[in-house]
Order: sequence, then C-alpha cells, then structure tokens
Amino acid sequence: MGAALALASRGIGQATPNPSVGCVIVNQGRVVGRGWTQAGGRPHAEAMALAQAGAQAAGATAYVTLEPCAHVSSRGPACADGLIGAGVARVVIAAHDSDPRTNGAGAARLRAAGIAVTSGVRTAEAEAGLAGFLTRLQHGRPHITLKLAVSLDGAIAMADGRSIWITGDRARAAAHLERARADLIVVGRGTWDADAPRLDVRLPGLEQRSPRIGVVGRADGLPAHVQHFTDIAALAADPALQVLVEGGMGLAASLLAADLVDALILMRAPMLIGAGRTLGDTGLADLGDAHGRWAAAPIVTLGPDRIERYARIR
Repeated sequence: MGAALALASRGIGQATPNPSVGCVIVNQGRVVGRGWTQAGGRPHAEAMALAQAGAQAAGATAYVTLEPCAHVSSRGPACADGLIGAGVARVVIAAHDSDPRTNGAGAARLRAAGIAVTSGVRTAEAEAGLAGFLTRLQHGRPHITLKLAVSLDGAIAMADGRSIWITGDRARAAAHLERARADLIVVGRGTWDADAPRLDVRLPGLEQRSPRIGVVGRADGLPAHVQHFTDIAALAADPALQVLVEGGMGLAASLLAADLVDALILMRAPMLIGAGRTLGDTGLADLGDAHGRWAAAPIVTLGPDRIERYARIR
C-alpha cells in the first residue's frame, strides 16, 4: 500500500476532475502491475495497472488507495468490473469512496464476484492525498491551501510591501513543489501588481506541471492566460480540486475570515522585520475562538528556514 500511495501522489494536481489514485498488483510476492490516475483523469489507476499486469493479474492481489469505482461513464468502464474481469483474487483498499456513484458499491461488487476485500489500510495517508477530491464531495468547492513566507515576528512583507525574498533557495524550491501539486495557483491583485509573480514551476523536470494562474480582484490589464476571479466566492466556485493561494495579505485574510482555508503552510525565515505588514483582520472576535482550529504537522527544516504545516480541523 505504501507503493500505491507513492504512485497516487504523482497525479495530484494533474488528474482533475478525478481523484489521483494509486494501484499496485502483486502476484506470488512479485509486483506485476503499477498504475496511477493519468492527466485529465483517465485512464484510472486500476486500468493502467491491469494493462501492465496482463494475464498475471489472475489470482493476484490489487492494492488501491481508493475504493474502485462502480459506475460506467462515457470516459471508461468501472474499475470494479475491470478487476473482476481480470480474475484478481483479493483487493486491499485504503480509503472509502463517498462519491454517491460508488459509495461502497465498488467493494460490494467485488465481494459479490467472490473477491476477498480488505479495507481501511493506511486510510489517513490516503485521505491526505485525496484532500481535494474529498473537499469537493463534502463542501462542493476546491481544497484551498494558503502558503505564506513569514518572518520570525509574523511579517509577510516590509512596511512598503516588498516581500522578495523572505525565505532561502531551498524553501522556495519546496514552494515550487507545492505549485506542481495544484490545479490552480492564485494571488490577490495587489500582489500581482506589486511583485509581477510568474507563478510557474521552475523545478527541473517538472516545468510542465505549472498550474493555471488566477488573480482575485480587478480584471483590468491582466494577461490573457491569467484567470480572473471577482471575489473569493468566485474562487470557491472554480472546478479545481487543489488551489494554492500565495498571497497577498487582503486575500489571505478574507479567505481565513470566510473559513475557506483547509491547509496552511508557513515558510518561516530566521529574520525580524519589525514594522512589517501582517495579515490584518481575519474576523477573529475572541482569542477563545482561535483554539482547536488547526492541527500541526511535524516541522521540516530546509536550510535556515522552517516549514510549518497546519490542517484545518473541521
């Protein structure tokens, strides 16, 4: 399952509108098929792995990070039927698919065909990778990650608005990896005007994974390749599964005030800015309301900088 989870991570930000799933097929202790959801959502992971395994899928065990789909669409057959047709003997599932078109029907169909099904294996890890898909199902909007480069004293820019560069090279490389996992990267109009950011992926070998670019605010003067959002409600209506917001202060504060931020990444540099710019009003009326809202992940150190990750507790 660990290998299937690693494969699933390859498609995050590329598989929309489908979730990025990983599949590994093992026969007599040997991996005979590997797959992950391809760009645009097809082929599915199971279809890719079964094609690679061929006749060796018969009697094998398939490890999948999400319950195999049970519905046939114009884009391809149901994965549960594909596994049955290939003669797989056992299927191990990490996460349940709450899409109403499947929602347990995939596992039930496998069992009805005489296939042994084991579920709930490394579920939390699978659901973390499926965050965009699950947020879409549960809340009808994209999963929104807010990334901020901040100083030790919490400033995200100098008093005059300058913010290039707060963090070092290694932290910025990590930021580009986050971009490669997003469908859409967004900044506010103030940041666009002040910094003229490229908002692309500049990691060797991953340049083609640059996401769509969006700006929230005024539309005048934006290049044709930049998508315009009038406000955060328009952003929440975008069909993306994974949205990465990189600033600025007003956009970040408004998203936090509207409780639309699902994950927070703080790239903290060992510097003191002093009279710098901070987020501003996020709608917090009482300190008591701030507790219990964010779950912290282990801190990662990259060069002189610290990467702090927080998930919204809902």
